Amino acid sequence: MSARLHLCGAEALGRLDPMVAAFHAETAVESDPEHRRAGLMPLLEGSPYGAVYLIGPERAPVGYLAVTFSWSLVFGGMDATLDEIWIRPAVRGRGMAREALEALIGALRTAGVAAISLEVERGGPAERLYVGLGFEGRGRLMLMNRRL
Repeated sequence: MSARLHLCGAEALGRLDPMVAAFHAETAVESDPEHRRAGLMPLLEGSPYGAVYLIGPERAPVGYLAVTFSWSLVFGGMDATLDEIWIRPAVRGRGMAREALEALIGALRTAGVAAISLEVERGGPAERLYVGLGFEGRGRLMLMNRRL
């Protein structure tokens, strides 16, 4: 099965929302349809701040990923953040997340993005995947958030 990426437009909301809801439920992120729509729609409508991709066959996707963009003095240019990636539980372990991320990394590199960052649970199953793709921790630094 191919983990090909398909850039999403507004028409993908109906396919994306159930997957995003499943990811949020798995990771204990509080969300409701209105909250998810507020997060997704600007990206689906072409916001320059990020993009959402379906993973796998466009009509029957096996997952999705969302990437956002910012500027980094540390990295000397555009920095992408892998905000979310989710693969349907029934097809996990087949290398699709790795294949999708390799495609994303290649596309970002070609577009001139200087770095890609992500947040991962230490010791969790995804950490090994990310380390295998060349991601590294930033020493003593810790990602922190504050809702506004």
